[in-house]
Amino acid sequence: MAAEIKVDCTGQTCPVPLVETRKALRQAQTGDIIEVTGTHPSSKREIPMAVKAMGLELVSIEEADGTWKIRIRK
Repeated sequence: MAAEIKVDCTGQTCPVPLVETRKALRQAQTGDIIEVTGTHPSSKREIPMAVKAMGLELVSIEEADGTWKIRIRK
């Protein structure tokens, strides 16, 4: 059964959100969903680029009130 791993990077600036996302991806099993929440605009662009480069699935990107949420399937 796939797990859901939540990574909260609210208030953190680059490169912390990307580093924390990579840590979560290393710990995740195939099929797990990693949900990253943050507020730093550059990270909202960099994380999806890194996901694509790693050949993983970008499930969704949502943003509301300056906070974004990126969901990734390993």
